[in-house]
Amino acid sequence: MSESTTQHRRAAAESVAVSILTVSDTRTLETDGGGKLIEELCSGCGFPVCERKIVRDERDDIRRTVLELLADARCEAVLITGGTGLAARDCTVDAVEGIYDASIPGYGELFRMLSYQEIGSASMLSRASGGRIGTKVVLTMPGSTAGVRLAMEKLILPELPHLVMHAGK
Repeated sequence: MSESTTQHRRAAAESVAVSILTVSDTRTLETDGGGKLIEELCSGCGFPVCERKIVRDERDDIRRTVLELLADARCEAVLITGGTGLAARDCTVDAVEGIYDASIPGYGELFRMLSYQEIGSASMLSRASGGRIGTKVVLTMPGSTAGVRLAMEKLILPELPHLVMHAGK
């Protein structure tokens, strides 16, 4: 890691307040393994969770809920699980990319690269995406707990404070 990257990471806050959104037509808070895993991993790293919600896989509902979560002054990032595949009902990425002020293409690229190492060419079906809305970060990930764990442990938790610091500038 370069000295510049190390200095930037040191300048970032140690904790980021997040909201968690699960996109699903069938899950409830009790059956939402992906959202629960995000909450557990964030809490384990000292990242406070402002809110956790579930929304149906409907573009307008997703967009409205993301904007509501971002309107909370405490929330610095929204982490979304579900609806990132290629199926006709998977519209999370389409919903949020339309409201990004800036995209973070490296997030999706790295997610697919890491996923390829685990599941092979099927990783191309993931449309994991990241972006900035205002001064806040939005990151999407698959609905599977394996996909959530990969995104959270390898990409999001190590880099989120750094991302949020830059988004707020």
